[in-house]
Amino acid sequence: MLQCTYIPVDQVERTHAVILSKPSWMWGAEMGANDCGVVVGNEAVWSRITDLEDLEEKLLGMDLVRLVLERSENAEHAVDVITQLLETYGQGGPCSDMDPLFTYHNSFLIADPKEAWVLETAAKEWAAERISDGYRNISNNLTIGTKIDKCSQNLQETAKKNGFWDGQGDFHFARVYSKPIDLIEGKRQKCGRDLLANLSKDNSFSVSSMFTVLRDQESGICRPPDDSFPTTGSQVCHLKLS
Repeated sequence: MLQCTYIPVDQVERTHAVILSKPSWMWGAEMGANDCGVVVGNEAVWSRITDLEDLEEKLLGMDLVRLVLERSENAEHAVDVITQLLETYGQGGPCSDMDPLFTYHNSFLIADPKEAWVLETAAKEWAAERISDGYRNISNNLTIGTKIDKCSQNLQETAKKNGFWDGQGDFHFARVYSKPIDLIEGKRQKCGRDLLANLSKDNSFSVSSMFTVLRDQESGICRPPDDSFPTTGSQVCHLKLS
């Protein structure tokens, strides 16, 4: 068995070397990379099925980041690893060492040299979208719409059972599972997307362009030390096909 932040999980026979950026108090990590060229980062999200069960100690999103980096060989494989762990063990427990009531669900941005995936969760339900070109960012909102390339088996049934969706029309993950207030796009998410769009004109995006995005303070992407949630770490990965 392998002890994560709160609970143990079954260990695998072989793991990959990883580079992690992590808070000192937890086992997991907020972002990182492995020796297969897989990079992963996570964001906090809140869904319509957030409830008191989230206080039960299970896997943190940060545990999932570290576990998937240790176990995955490419981005799509990473999606499968995270979702299998999520469906087996669930996510939950305090996401802070100072506030025992602070909990959230998680979204993940996953990439390798060939493609990227966005994976968004609501308790044990999840949806994933493959990104093969262009740019994409995540923040504290659910963003996946009707383009769903992989999902949990009961995603739509859970939505209908809880009255989130009547089964009519296209299934739009973010609209169905987001809390009404979270349907309004967050400032950081919108500003981040606008920065990526502007810096990507004429295919001119570079590593230094990403530095520019991460240094942007007006958007709240880079938050100062006196902020209630200051920025404490950033990671930029330049992925090349071997």
